[in-house]
Amino acid sequence: MRTHLSKAILFFTCAMMALSLPAHADEVSRNKEIAERFAKCDTNRDGKLTMSEAKGCMPRIYDHFSYIDTGNKGYVTVAEIQTMAAR
Repeated sequence: MRTHLSKAILFFTCAMMALSLPAHADEVSRNKEIAERFAKCDTNRDGKLTMSEAKGCMPRIYDHFSYIDTGNKGYVTVAEIQTMAAR
């Protein structure tokens, strides 16, 4: 009985891990795409995307800029955009 229970637990654990892989892969892919687009839009290469940099290059970021820029800094970072995209 103990062996069957151990095998069942192992099977269940492996199944759950397999189910979680696609979600993680999607997140990694999305974050990579965000970082690549961010790099193209960050024209002065300072690691900060201003509203004017986002305007023509990342329209969804531009449309939601004030929501992402919670501290009213006047710019957003790639990490902030990735965090919002994960929600």
